This record gives sequence, C-alpha cells and structure tokens, in this order.
Amino acid sequence: MSTLIAPSILAADFGNLHRDVHMVNDSQADWFHLDVMDGVFVPNISFGMPVIKSIAQEAKKTLDVHLMIVDPDRYIQTFADLGTDVLTVHYEACTHLHRTIQATKAAGMKAGVALNPHTPVHLLSDIIADLDLVCIMSVNPGFGGQSFIENTYDKVRALRGMINDKGASTLIEIDGGVKDNNAAALVEAGADVLVAGSFVFRSEDPTATISNLKSTTAAVSY
Repeated sequence: MSTLIAPSILAADFGNLHRDVHMVNDSQADWFHLDVMDGVFVPNISFGMPVIKSIAQEAKKTLDVHLMIVDPDRYIQTFADLGTDVLTVHYEACTHLHRTIQATKAAGMKAGVALNPHTPVHLLSDIIADLDLVCIMSVNPGFGGQSFIENTYDKVRALRGMINDKGASTLIEIDGGVKDNNAAALVEAGADVLVAGSFVFRSEDPTATISNLKSTTAAVSY
C-alpha cells in the first residue's frame, strides 16, 4: 500500500485554522492527525472538542485522533460523535486495554494504541490482532518540534515482525520528528503512516512538503 501522510494539526496556525485545514484537504495528505493533550498524561494542553468539531465540519479526509490523556474511556463515545475515524489511546494510560479497544470498535471507530519511547512493542503481543493501528512515538509525547529518537527504527522492525507473525493487518504509524531525511527509512523498516507536524506547517510551502513526503516514500516498501 502507498504510505499514508498525516499532517499533525497541533503544528498548524490556529489563527488561520480554516486555511490550514483546507490546505490539507487540497494536498496529497491522506489523514488529519489530531493530538488531544490534557496536561496530566503529558505536560501540555492542546485542544478539545469544540476545535475538533470545527475541524471535522471542514475536513474531507480521515480524522486520526490521538488521545494523550488519562482515563480515555470516558470520552470514547464523545469522539465517535465528533466524527473520529481512528481513535488511538496510550498503552500507558489504559488499565484494561482490551476493554478500551473493544469499546472503541463498538462505537464505530478504528482502534489504535500508542507506545511511548520507553515502552517495548512486545507488550502488545496478546492484543495486536485486535488493533487497527499502533502509533510508535518517536519523540516523548507532549510537544511538537522535538528531535527524532533513533531507536524507533528497531521498534518498528520488531513490531512489523510481530504483526506478520500473528497474521494481523495492523498499520504502523510513526509520530514525532518525521522529515524527508528519515521518511523512506521508516517505511523500509515497516511503517505505513507518517505523522508530520512542524516539518509540514513550518515549511515555506506545506503543500509541496506533503507532496515531497509522498514522492519520497512512493518507491519504498518493507
């Protein structure tokens, strides 16, 4: 499959959010990536339901919502009602992960699990076949613009091996520090979805930057 590019709205210009949403609509991007932070699970607060509702009304592509919050189960139905297509929770925030995944799917969304940089992929072995997506954090969650953690490649390879061994169809998403100089290597390691925030929205031409990420990964496969 073609690598999916998911610009992270966290890095958008919130004074011109309508413009930036339509830029993503009109670009070669595949998904909108929305980071929801509560200031508890991560040391930052991003945006909540009213902003996501506004984005959803304008967005013409998949809404990929990444919850960096404690007790995400409280909000599963809320995010479904907002129009979320893919809902990702953190392994580290869920006491009963299987139940959370089942509730997400019951609400009509695809279910994802995110892993912090220190969390090994083998912890998902018993549930990998139930997951639509695993998000590998390639920076410490909470802030955009951080440097890419090089150990990510090994984690992606290990996760790809697990998915293949289990005969699962789980997508691997990379979130943090994705640029044109590591995109191809991430896809070669086994990634399917690349989240890019600052690299896209702080570039001189975000549309061209997205196009370049698509072309950079087009001829690469794992």
